[in-house]
Amino acid sequence: MLAKRVIPCLDVHQGKVTRGVRFGRAEAGELRDVGDPVELAVRYNEQGADEMVFFDITASAEGRAAMVQVIERTADQCFMPLTVGGGIRTLEDMQVMLRAGADKVSINTAALANPDLIRAGAEKFGSQCIVVSIDCKRVAPDRWQVFSHGGRRATEWEAVAWAREAVRLGAGEIVLNSIDADGTRAGYDLEITRRVSEAVGVPVVASGGAGSLEHMAQVLLEGRADAVLAASIFHFGDYTVGDVKRYLASRGIPVRLEPEIEVFENRPKR
Repeated sequence: MLAKRVIPCLDVHQGKVTRGVRFGRAEAGELRDVGDPVELAVRYNEQGADEMVFFDITASAEGRAAMVQVIERTADQCFMPLTVGGGIRTLEDMQVMLRAGADKVSINTAALANPDLIRAGAEKFGSQCIVVSIDCKRVAPDRWQVFSHGGRRATEWEAVAWAREAVRLGAGEIVLNSIDADGTRAGYDLEITRRVSEAVGVPVVASGGAGSLEHMAQVLLEGRADAVLAASIFHFGDYTVGDVKRYLASRGIPVRLEPEIEVFENRPKR
């Protein structure tokens, strides 16, 4: 069995890491400042994080420039793979982030508006670089609806169907975000995570709701996720990445217990 990954997530707003609950909005004052993204990334790199995800949660033109600088600085100091998302709408946007030092780009709203962007990105950069992030909310006992624009707009897509379509078009990974669980620390949505994981043949990263070590084990075992993504429990010092990995290993879940420095030969040169 492949090792399961532990991935800290940094939501970046105006150059700072922030945290909210259930997709809290910056304009409504619902976000809490956490710290400098590069300093946090270096900390998690030293703790043995398998990857790092950055989301530009406002993605304005000014935010884009700030995010490029964050990725450049992080890539210079960290050796783990980096994924960046937020406001990536074109192949040119993807190329900017990959050249800055990202290993993967995550697309969400733009993919829903123009699904062919997934195919074009996979053809140009390789499926391994293209992550489709899915924000979903339970709207009926047996239905999870996909939302766009940071969880603000409902779409016609059901989560499992959209995940299948994204993979058919070339996505190499799915990040599944539960709007209901986001920032609550009440646990991941195990049911939709399992359904998506069983429906697609690419890695699924579970996101939204991590509040304990047991929550992470549950979503890997019962939810059949390939990786766990978390923010609050790391940012506020509840656990380190090492704490999570040691616990998962004690439950018989395969993880990389020691940080590994890898050379990414395909990473574009700046």
